[in-house]
Amino acid sequence: MAKGTTAKKLAKQWGVMVKHALYHKDSNWYHLLTDFPAALFDPKGYVIFKTETAYRNCNALRITKAIHVNNGISTIPSYVRKKK
Repeated sequence: MAKGTTAKKLAKQWGVMVKHALYHKDSNWYHLLTDFPAALFDPKGYVIFKTETAYRNCNALRITKAIHVNNGISTIPSYVRKKK
């Protein structure tokens, strides 16, 4: 991914319709999601959370003052991998 990549740009490019989108190149740390549906992006794909309940109940996320994902979002079963 090019420097300056943002979740907003990827959501538009990949046709992901969400109210809140966040991007992290290493996919292991994000700010908190606050408006749903929402998505977490990395350089190769994304995960959508349709509701706050789905987000809060995702076992792969450790939600504190930020979102921590030990092995990256690609390990979440609903992860969508985008092709080049």
